[in-house]
Amino acid sequence: MTATHVRRAEIVSILRSRGKFARADWFEREFPDIVDTGKNSSLLTTLEIDADALSSTDRIPQDA
Repeated sequence: MTATHVRRAEIVSILRSRGKFARADWFEREFPDIVDTGKNSSLLTTLEIDADALSSTDRIPQDA
């Protein structure tokens, strides 16, 4: 099942573990704490991140 909302920190951690520090820093600056994987699916594909492998979260920020 594809996660629809994931913590930004999880994506940043994946990028850093791959040695993509500049991309991780950019992602951390530009995206909210909770990332909508459906809305950002093209970006995740470009970053070679499998949304199906991410841990979903039920918390959705009210002001995002």
